[in-house]
Amino acid sequence: MNELRRTQLAVPASDEQMMANAAESDADEVFLDLEDSVAPNAKTDAREPLIRAAREHDWSDTILSYRMNGVDTRWWYDDVVEVLTQAGECIDDIIVPKVPDASELQTVDDLVTQVEVNAGLEPGRVGLEPQIEDGDGMHNVHEIANSTDRLSCLIFGPGDYAAAMGTPGLDIGQFPDYPGHYWHHALSECNAAAKSAGVPCTDGPYADIDDPEGFRTSAERANMLGCDGKWAIHPSQIEIGNEVFAPDPEVAERASRIVDAYAEAMEAGEGAVSVDGQMVDEATNKMAQEIVEKAEAADLL
Repeated sequence: MNELRRTQLAVPASDEQMMANAAESDADEVFLDLEDSVAPNAKTDAREPLIRAAREHDWSDTILSYRMNGVDTRWWYDDVVEVLTQAGECIDDIIVPKVPDASELQTVDDLVTQVEVNAGLEPGRVGLEPQIEDGDGMHNVHEIANSTDRLSCLIFGPGDYAAAMGTPGLDIGQFPDYPGHYWHHALSECNAAAKSAGVPCTDGPYADIDDPEGFRTSAERANMLGCDGKWAIHPSQIEIGNEVFAPDPEVAERASRIVDAYAEAMEAGEGAVSVDGQMVDEATNKMAQEIVEKAEAADLL
């Protein structure tokens, strides 16, 4: 799993200039949003600029996805059919919001399959990224994560999740007075489910774009739990996210030495080896290999 998803930049599909700017950004992934950032009376019209942006801009160095409207809305069907029929060859993933259970994600999977067939697209090409945003989704997160071969990433959505849980806050991603990491359990569950399916886990947004240190802290906490990236809702958050979710260069260099030393030990028939005074066994080697893969993908090694 060496495909970087350190930052996932959210862009309204109704704003053509923002989509053009996003194509030039350093975000690992950009998603063009048809859901929360587009007003209900503009959702249908927003598909056309999304399709143009997908087809006309250069996304070759970026994972390009879009967020459809929820399956419980009247827009979702055409969000899938129209966009994939006209720009499916340019789209990597579809973000599916508010997924409550595996059957709903399978419903989207089935429709995507039919559109691929009818549009002449490679079957199975388009990935799905379910968002976990309520109690049902969290309760069923492991089944959701393992319900489709299309799964390419699992996303935790703190805004809708906070509303569903009845929390007292009004600022997405922020509970500074809580005595600890507020999202520790939710992110741990999502990350465990994602990793059981062999895909990355992405943390959702931090809403205060004028608080870069708050964003950094939020990203660092997610990173400590094993998450692979975080949403950026403003370009100013991209650099911080890319830095936090890439291995520290010194750690990456040590990990590379561990991998090399352990490989030599295995060739010599030894079960463990010492690196920098620390015992290295197979578990340590696996951790080091993961860091090396991420560091190489980020051009740090």
